[in-house]
Amino acid sequence: MAGVSKNAERSRAGNSREVRTVILGVTASDAHAVANHLIAHSLRDEGFHVVNLGVNTSVEEFFAALRENPDAEAIVIGSINGHAYEDLLDLPEERAQTGIDCPVVLGGNLSVGSHKTDDHLQRLYDLGVDHILQDADEIVALLDKLLAARTADGVETTVHAAGEDARP
Repeated sequence: MAGVSKNAERSRAGNSREVRTVILGVTASDAHAVANHLIAHSLRDEGFHVVNLGVNTSVEEFFAALRENPDAEAIVIGSINGHAYEDLLDLPEERAQTGIDCPVVLGGNLSVGSHKTDDHLQRLYDLGVDHILQDADEIVALLDKLLAARTADGVETTVHAAGEDARP
């Protein structure tokens, strides 16, 4: 099957789980593509269907992709140029307008300069980022944890309750 990894084929054939969907992209002012492609490849190898929006992706484009893929379990956003905060300023408004509260996962170099403080992370959480990862290798474990939390009561939903605090 073109575009679907062997793990996804096994999952589908064995009905052990459905193919899981993730929306992936890089912030609006960022044209760094290599990590994005590596993450997409890694997620596909783990059996995920990846809707890869690529580089220079606006908040509006992430949510348009989510409307087209309502089964997506997360929006995964990367930023290498350090301008994540500025690029995600429209996140609260987009969430309010659409009513969609799918988890937003952010990673990469999230601020300019070599000295990082907790303040820059808090500003991103305040914008509506749900999870900030330090390493791309953490993505699958986080997605599994989010899925387990949603299915703990035996009912999986694709629309996430507003106000859930997913911060560490």
